Amino acid sequence: MSILGTGIFALLILAMIYAIGEIIGVISKATIPSAFVIAIIFLVGYWTILPQDIVSRTGLGPPLGGTLTILLIVVHLGTTMSLKELAQQWKTIVNCLIGLAGMIIFCLLIAPQFVDFNYVISGIPPLTGGVTAALIMQQAALKLGLEEAAILALCMYILQSFAGYPITAFMLKKECKRLLKNYREGEVLIGTSSQVTSSVSQNQELVKKKRALLQMPEKFQTTQVLLAKTAFVACLAQILEDATAALGFELSAAVGGLLLGVVFYQIGFLEKDVLKKAGAINFLLFVMMVNLFDGLKNATPDMVVKVIGPLLFIVVVGVAGMTIACLIMSKVMKISPYMACASAYTSLYGFPPNYILTDEATTAMAKTPEEKQYLMDNILPQMIVGGFTSVTVTSVIIAGIFVNFLKA
Repeated sequence: MSILGTGIFALLILAMIYAIGEIIGVISKATIPSAFVIAIIFLVGYWTILPQDIVSRTGLGPPLGGTLTILLIVVHLGTTMSLKELAQQWKTIVNCLIGLAGMIIFCLLIAPQFVDFNYVISGIPPLTGGVTAALIMQQAALKLGLEEAAILALCMYILQSFAGYPITAFMLKKECKRLLKNYREGEVLIGTSSQVTSSVSQNQELVKKKRALLQMPEKFQTTQVLLAKTAFVACLAQILEDATAALGFELSAAVGGLLLGVVFYQIGFLEKDVLKKAGAINFLLFVMMVNLFDGLKNATPDMVVKVIGPLLFIVVVGVAGMTIACLIMSKVMKISPYMACASAYTSLYGFPPNYILTDEATTAMAKTPEEKQYLMDNILPQMIVGGFTSVTVTSVIIAGIFVNFLKA
């Protein structure tokens, strides 16, 4: 068999695509996000030379690249946040909800003046985030014989991230500059034997003391042990989803995994940044991202050309409404305008790009590992909570409402 048809060659191609995106992201200091570059290469590649089954050839497709990876990573994300930090994110939740409201209001008031009403209705829910919302609107449109509206709903989900990546990267870089200015001017101090200990260091030390009872000795914290513990908590999240579904209200395993990750980190069962400590996080993110972009194979050139005009108009109007709403909320709640916008923009792509974009921006802007950690501690929790607020929860509710407005 020719090497060109083997799984290892397919893996080489995927790794090269990912590497090109990473290199451009580093060279441009995240001005051109790696996720944006990778998405472009995948889209053009599927239209030209990439085999449609390139991801499945590697063995990285579902279930590994689907539920398994997602659950492991959301549990890991829970170990990056404390309960106190999660509770403090109420402003992020409110900001994202107001941002989504601004997006919807602008779209409903402005877009129907220039775009078919059914296009607007089918496009808004997937624009607010999530494949589930896109599928709900697609199926509803098809039942009414609205084929073009159904295509737009699918294309909105597939292509909206192209708008989200660069504007989020811009806002995250602005936020990094703002935080680093305070950090470097001494307004935030990292505790040493001769310095004043910052509140961040105090919190970390307090958590460490509380966790000592259940925390394994360092010599037992091997890759295999850490993966086993993470998988155990992920299994509990899946069990919780099944149990709540049987009771008539389903708590998504992704949301449950995040919450359980926080709890099990607090009681000491899981280590902080558990998959990073296990040395597995970057590989799992690679697997997840190639599966995410694999969805671009469904976006044919004809499909894109047919709906690109209305789609772009809806995206521009919606993002403008969200931005204005978030800037107003940043003043009302006295939060960073850059962070207010960036966390709300997660509705355009969700997880894991929100993690990738944050990691990329903080890596580009930080000069030391300490600065990198400081930026991640301040930015990542807001980005993750923003993504779950819009993509995982709110977009499905919005879709359930908007299906009633489609007109045959």
